Amino acid sequence: MLLTLLAGLTATPLGQLLVALVILLGVVFVGRLVLSLAWRLLFVAVVVVGILYLLTIFGL
Repeated sequence: MLLTLLAGLTATPLGQLLVALVILLGVVFVGRLVLSLAWRLLFVAVVVVGILYLLTIFGL
């Protein structure tokens, strides 16, 4: 049923554009979640390395 609907949807250029935009929306959404996590990990890494650097400067 779904495959038949998708085949009918991609029969026209406008339907193909709609399918491509929906796929692009999914890719951007997943990418946004991954980048959000990456920014948090990067921030934590900078803070940890900065603290370790200050500890080595002061000889603690």
